[in-house]
Amino acid sequence: MLTAETPIISFQGVSKKYPPNHLVMSDVNLEIEKGELVFLTGQSGAGKTTLLRLLFRAELPTSGKIIVDGMDLSSLSRSQVPYLRRKIGVIFQDFKLLSNKSVFENVALSLEVLGLRKEQVKKRVCQVLEGVGLGHKMHQYPPQLSGGEQQRVSIARAVVNRPPIILADEPTGNLDKLRTAEVMLLMHELNARGATILFATHDERLYQDSPGRVLRLESGKVEVVS
Repeated sequence: MLTAETPIISFQGVSKKYPPNHLVMSDVNLEIEKGELVFLTGQSGAGKTTLLRLLFRAELPTSGKIIVDGMDLSSLSRSQVPYLRRKIGVIFQDFKLLSNKSVFENVALSLEVLGLRKEQVKKRVCQVLEGVGLGHKMHQYPPQLSGGEQQRVSIARAVVNRPPIILADEPTGNLDKLRTAEVMLLMHELNARGATILFATHDERLYQDSPGRVLRLESGKVEVVS
């Protein structure tokens, strides 16, 4: 059970290596407190996406231990993984939307899995789509949207069930300046409501004036920037 002092995310001596001998992370120790906003920066290919994938157990570390909300990810059974992922909203760099489902249906999926009533689902989905400026496109399909619009659908889907942890992988990479500002405002609002956010980005402008902590992943190590 978590206490007020227990980190919600903990990396303990974590290393990740891909065959034949590509070391992405080396003996990383990292703690993120509940309710923190943390920016993870680093050059393209530094391993930011890999670190996020480890957190929602899309991959396992080569060595070391990862604890998320009191759960040791290495010891989770297959049946426990969906329970972990309900606690984590993931904003993917490449969207991962279902092209044969409408914008509304893509966002509603995670709520339907939780068993919410249709009226609750409709209200929550409409609210979050309005929040990302896509209320007028809820009945369109992903192929009909621009890249920036698809990214905003991905963001809406990640946050609609109000997860305690949000992992964002370059979520503003396909957005113009105005939409980027709107997404950052949304991230800060979610953080103010208590969500723990780990935001991977190579764009230093996004965190220069932010109150969040900044970490850099470089040469397999995580360094504190500010």
